[in-house]
Amino acid sequence: MTEMPAVSLALDNQLCFKLYAASRAVTRAYKPMLDSLGLTYPQYLVMLVLWEWHALPPAQPTVKSLGERLMLDSGTLTPLLKRLEQRAWVQRRRSAGDEREVHLSLSEAGVQLRDHTHRLKARLLCDSGIDLNQADALRDGLDQLLGQLREGSSSAPIGPAGR
Repeated sequence: MTEMPAVSLALDNQLCFKLYAASRAVTRAYKPMLDSLGLTYPQYLVMLVLWEWHALPPAQPTVKSLGERLMLDSGTLTPLLKRLEQRAWVQRRRSAGDEREVHLSLSEAGVQLRDHTHRLKARLLCDSGIDLNQADALRDGLDQLLGQLREGSSSAPIGPAGR
């Protein structure tokens, strides 16, 4: 095995660090908008999926399918959903056929929140000066990277040789 040059371990050469820093910067940029709506960033992500589902509902709009969509486990989602339910934006109800299954829907207030969010997000994008074509290209590249990482994680061994 050949030894990697030290420059390959420099922080600024790490894709993982750039992704982490960019994610934090985006979350920070969204914070004032989300604070004005009374949402945290993870709650916002939940609402994005529920707004999608409101427009085009899946066969099973459940906590499990929400977790799969957001790549989060139910232990993370449950407190988020409880807070959104307390705000009267989300409704949860157990399935009559299987009480382990929890179905999700938006309340009317949750649907209306989308309109407020849309206006604030448009202003955020305008104020940030982000080039929308570059943002679209970056998002597409990240989709490709995520797909490759998902494929690789199911077949690659874990350990010094595998990663």
